[in-house]
Amino acid sequence: MTQLYVDATVLISLGQIGELRHLTAFETPIIVLPTVQSEVTTQPAAANLERFCDHGRVTTTPPVTPADDQSMGILGESAVNGDVRLIGAVLAHTAADESVAIVSDDRCVRTVADGLGGQVTGTIGVCLRAVEAGYPQAEARDLIRQLDANGLHMTAQLRSKAIDLIDEAGTQ
Repeated sequence: MTQLYVDATVLISLGQIGELRHLTAFETPIIVLPTVQSEVTTQPAAANLERFCDHGRVTTTPPVTPADDQSMGILGESAVNGDVRLIGAVLAHTAADESVAIVSDDRCVRTVADGLGGQVTGTIGVCLRAVEAGYPQAEARDLIRQLDANGLHMTAQLRSKAIDLIDEAGTQ
């Protein structure tokens, strides 16, 4: 079973508008590492995240010990932070030949996780997965607009592409 780790970038984007519930569209355990959770300080995202972490499908304890030293070297970091822990989890899972996914909008985290064999998606991918799981397309389009207006700044081209992908996902 794939282990799904969520980065602060996505938690902030969805948490700012009270829509973290869409992460549960993934049919896998959701892991929010304490180091990542501590990076979500903006309100109302932090309060929404605290409530979300009480959800039965969310855990803050990883099933592996992240390879922090190795990930700090890969990322060029001098201290452990959320990105280090996420990449450390990817390293640990792939070393154990286990499936792992990262949900992040951070380009560096996505690129490194993908290069190490992890699956990656971001906030838009969460919206698409929600539609595939039955969330109404019209509401998903509104969700994209809300995200854009509340911190996940998108170009007109990206917003249009996201809406096109939602329309495609809803017809499958």
